[in-house]
Amino acid sequence: MSEKQVNQIIGKVFNQLADTLISGEYGQKPKVLVTATGSEHGEDNIFSASLNANRNGADTTVIATKEADGVKTVLVKSEDEAHKVMEEMLNNKEVDAAVTMHYPFPIGVSTVGRIITPGTGREMFIATTTGTSSTDKVEGMIKNAIYGIITAKACGIKNPTVGILNVDGARQTEIALNKLKKQGYDINFALSKRSEVGAVMRGNDLLMGSCDVMVMDSLTGNLMIKIFSSFTTGGSYESLGYGYGPGIGEGFDKLILIISRASGAPLVEGAIKFASDLVRGNCMKIAKEEFENAKNAGLTDILNGLKASKKTEEAEEVKAPEKTVVTSQISGIEVMDLEDAVKILWKNNIYAESGMGCTGPIILVNDAKAEEAIKILEANEFIAAEKTDC
Repeated sequence: MSEKQVNQIIGKVFNQLADTLISGEYGQKPKVLVTATGSEHGEDNIFSASLNANRNGADTTVIATKEADGVKTVLVKSEDEAHKVMEEMLNNKEVDAAVTMHYPFPIGVSTVGRIITPGTGREMFIATTTGTSSTDKVEGMIKNAIYGIITAKACGIKNPTVGILNVDGARQTEIALNKLKKQGYDINFALSKRSEVGAVMRGNDLLMGSCDVMVMDSLTGNLMIKIFSSFTTGGSYESLGYGYGPGIGEGFDKLILIISRASGAPLVEGAIKFASDLVRGNCMKIAKEEFENAKNAGLTDILNGLKASKKTEEAEEVKAPEKTVVTSQISGIEVMDLEDAVKILWKNNIYAESGMGCTGPIILVNDAKAEEAIKILEANEFIAAEKTDC
């Protein structure tokens, strides 16, 4: 080893010791790259966030069209050039992660956001907020659950609780995730804090932070992250939380986090912290392990099974049995499956009617037939065989 290399190593050690005295943390700081071009609030907004993040244990570099005191800057002339430089620096391992205002993620990759819930001040991960996990909504939400678990674990939550927002596709997602859990993939389902406890969450649970990971489709997640980040400012300035989060997907090996053009300095600083947490938590390693565990539990077969039709014979004319008084409610049926679920009960000589309860679609049957009806619906995968509610 040359004298120059020895001096470089000694210099690096002394720099780390100096950082330890200032920050109280020892070790290499996560290197986070931030693109400033395109911000609706100007590049100074990004410089301010970077300076604050540096004081709290990050090592940031900003790609911008101008320089600022105290911030490492890479100068570019346009937004297109900024993204090319970002890609190069990530590929060359000059930085550990990047925070940017948009990125063309491939199909199969979507971002997991991180918010601060107003009801309790509790942090919660929104899975997901941008990108497309799958062109099929339910398949996408199943993947989103895994993406959310990966992100939460990388941020230090060893056994994150998972809830499913009560949107179109929630019940089918619940059934699939229960099957995945039964076959060996560890999912820690949360319970709604409303009276109708279960893993399918109400809007109130978003405000209360009833789970660590809230699963939904990306379009709904995008709406949620915008509302939670700017509800105190009227929408023009995103001030709260950590942004839209990292792009997660099997085989995607870059740590790229998304913020909005409307993101203000406090949120950008939060996004840099989010990136630093993921670097320290070895997000890519956790992702690889979780995808492997999910596949070993039969994820591929479950996703393929979604494409198969329900076990009802569409061409067959099914007549309703003799009408009876129906007062027993069965919930947990996907709204798109409601008609088929009623017909499968008719076919088994159980009179049933469809309806809408306060928690979503329901099927009404006679009290004496309720237990038998539930078993039939479970056997035909219209409701979860292993209930997650108490």
